[in-house]
Amino acid sequence: MIKEVIPTILAKTFAEVKEKIRQVENFVKWIQIDVADGVFVDNKTWANPEDLKKLKIKAKLEIHLMVEDPEEVIDDWLEVADRIIIHSESDCQIEKIIKIVKDKNKEIGLALNPETSVDKVRPFFNKLDLILLMTVYPGWGGQKFEESVIPKIKLLREEWPDGKIEVDGGINLETVKSVISAGADLLVVGSYIFKSKNIKEAIKKLI
Repeated sequence: MIKEVIPTILAKTFAEVKEKIRQVENFVKWIQIDVADGVFVDNKTWANPEDLKKLKIKAKLEIHLMVEDPEEVIDDWLEVADRIIIHSESDCQIEKIIKIVKDKNKEIGLALNPETSVDKVRPFFNKLDLILLMTVYPGWGGQKFEESVIPKIKLLREEWPDGKIEVDGGINLETVKSVISAGADLLVVGSYIFKSKNIKEAIKKLI
């Protein structure tokens, strides 16, 4: 499968979200925005989909909902997102969320924290557009890559050979080779891209 870099934005204000979108939108097909509620994870981010309606964005938007109850907010985010990712550990009926998203003709992904087994996603293989394996613990940027997730990427690739596997957290020039060789297709990258002096070149170097 084609490897793809997806810049991720974890921000406190819409001004920062907008600025970072403008920095990357010309170089990628997708941009991820992290939404954290301060409950599911101990960080709280900007979280107002209405703001995004005012923006024309060249890339597609993937919304990563790190929230305790995705069902409460899913309808509002579906108005602006092309793809929604929910966490398998959150307090929701996964089947129900998948149906809500698919009924809107949008893509759906399911995320697993580093400690969560692939067992959690097996029942949904034929209903998901992607599975996101967190390679850090969710909520904060700039964390150290969790090597323990590499075997999980390999296992998921063996069991889901044609599925899209996304990895998120601590991805840089040092760690990217191991996740690609393990079977990841989609590389969610934050700190490495936004801290680089040349964003276009930084994205190119990853793949």
